[in-house]
Amino acid sequence: MGGVGTFTSPLVSAADLATSLVGPLPPVLLDVRWRLGGPPGREEYDAGHVPGAVFVDLDTELASPPGAGGRHPLPDPADLQRVLRAAGVGADRPVVVYDADNGSVAARAWWLLRWAGHVDVAVLDGGYAAWVAGGGAVSTTVPTPDPGDVVVRPGGMPVLDADGAAALAGTGVLLDARAPERYRGDVEPVDPRAGHVPGAVNAPFAGHVGPDGRWLVPEALAARFAGLGVVPGGQVGAYCGSGVTASSVVLALEVAGVTGPQAPAALYAGSWSAWSADPTRPAATGDEPGH
Repeated sequence: MGGVGTFTSPLVSAADLATSLVGPLPPVLLDVRWRLGGPPGREEYDAGHVPGAVFVDLDTELASPPGAGGRHPLPDPADLQRVLRAAGVGADRPVVVYDADNGSVAARAWWLLRWAGHVDVAVLDGGYAAWVAGGGAVSTTVPTPDPGDVVVRPGGMPVLDADGAAALAGTGVLLDARAPERYRGDVEPVDPRAGHVPGAVNAPFAGHVGPDGRWLVPEALAARFAGLGVVPGGQVGAYCGSGVTASSVVLALEVAGVTGPQAPAALYAGSWSAWSADPTRPAATGDEPGH
């Protein structure tokens, strides 16, 4: 799994992106802005985006239709390959993905590309907001990229099913990326039942970034994960509501140096949306992991 590409980190700053865009091998840009409950990210893209960026829709292009696999099941490999090629992704081209700000959605595209075997990919630190704040150019022109030749080969990132998630919660550390009130089971605005996977530890994705929407430095992220019981080389996985924001936990673990490209954290792709829909699966509530 993993490998070495253009980027030395899974995060790239707005300044470094600007430099790379005028370099000899500019990256393919994917705009994946999306918010739970809307408005549609396409509207934000049409209002302004990084020049040359192609909009990719989380719901219809970076996931299969909702069902037994959860609200955002992994896309069919052939479908994902078609989407990526249409966006201009080539086997030998680096890719930068961005969302509105904190990287929690862009991380899903980053994870999918890595899962598909494309290692040369990074998330824009601070997202579109950081690009604009840094004085980056903005465009409303929709590009028509030359088709790419990327080949999707699933297996580049480890994936957990429900049984695997349950087992990891007992033998390693399973991190729940949702907000504390959803983890505790105080509220559940989207999925069938409230609570969390028994044994899972709460690690809200919002804790990866500072007040400015930029990611914390690796040392701060590493200290955060250490406080949650994650140790380098240990078994660790992540889930959230539907497998989107948990991707940012996988990314954060790598930024922190807790995991590496050769041994990344596992993702429970179905996440709570799939787990809670199965009445045979237990649900824990409260602040403690429970078992």
